[in-house]
Amino acid sequence: MQITPKLSSETNRDYALRIIRDNIINLELKPGSLIGEQEVANQLGCSRTPVHEAYLELSKSRILDVLPQKGCRISKIDYDLINEARFLRKLVETALAEEACEVATDADIAELEANVNLQQFYSGNNNAKLLELDNEFHKIIYRICNKMQCHYMVSLMSIHFDRVRRISLESVKDYKIVSDHAAILEAIKNHDPVAAKAMVEKHMARFDMDWDIIKKEFSEYIEEKD
Repeated sequence: MQITPKLSSETNRDYALRIIRDNIINLELKPGSLIGEQEVANQLGCSRTPVHEAYLELSKSRILDVLPQKGCRISKIDYDLINEARFLRKLVETALAEEACEVATDADIAELEANVNLQQFYSGNNNAKLLELDNEFHKIIYRICNKMQCHYMVSLMSIHFDRVRRISLESVKDYKIVSDHAAILEAIKNHDPVAAKAMVEKHMARFDMDWDIIKKEFSEYIEEKD
């Protein structure tokens, strides 16, 4: 696993949850692999309790399968769960983009612009950083609309979608997501909720174009359906 330092605001449980989640998304923890509580606790330098709590939280979104006496198995990539996560994000984030057109301040716009500028800088050079900035862009819009509890709930379900977004950057190498974000930002700046909603819908639809490539290149990670 890739281990980053614990943040001052994080509890041990929050730290374990963030590290495990990030490593699942970045495929450091491979779909179908087993991860034991004690092994992860040793790497994080904490007791098994916060790791166990993180496992239980992640299992609610079905990204982890709890196996008695064995630990947990990272779930394989399930198209149905990805589609459901994307449906939720699309529903919530189109509404947020429309609201942001009405409530965003000059400072909010400046924060979004700084984020998009960094995305353009890292595009094609650092996919992990680009995905981090992508997530932060959307998080800023949640914050602008004062909907951070919604962000927490959506982010738990979105782990299935986030994992294939990371794969897409590696396999498809299509960086139109950056121009999508620039267009969403422009709609918010222009107080144009119709354009903002349309751009979020277009942004979320890109996965449909990538799925066949992902399914072919990462077949060993895909959940087989009857």
